[in-house]
Amino acid sequence: MTHGSRTLPSLHMLKDQAKHLRALLAAAGNEIGHSRSLELIAAHYGYRDWNALHAAAGDRPAFRPCMLGSRVRGHYLGQAFEGEIISAQALRAQPGRYRLTFRFDEPVDVVTFESFSAFRQRVTATVDETGTTVERTSNGRPHLELEW
Repeated sequence: MTHGSRTLPSLHMLKDQAKHLRALLAAAGNEIGHSRSLELIAAHYGYRDWNALHAAAGDRPAFRPCMLGSRVRGHYLGQAFEGEIISAQALRAQPGRYRLTFRFDEPVDVVTFESFSAFRQRVTATVDETGTTVERTSNGRPHLELEW
């Protein structure tokens, strides 16, 4: 589900974001309560309060595992991509997680330095029901984010 130009994560992911925000602020010496962190996340996504965001995110359809050959788009290490799933596996040891291999239509430069580049066209990642990886870059963004 989208609001404006943003794709809404699942409720689980939104709550994780609020928890992460609260921990970051606490580490910086700014203690806030759980309710306040939920309200800040709602404002970040353009909603008037947590209840409105909760209602919008709660209407999302259940995750549908991606199938071999499915066309997808999203961001890998912050770079936009479109491509095809060339391998898909549900992970029995990690319910709700899927190992997907993508072939991007165009190679993605995964280096942010101007002095050199490193292009990737085939990437394997483990995503959860929200289509994001648990692993994050140094700025807190998931390595891979699918747009549904």
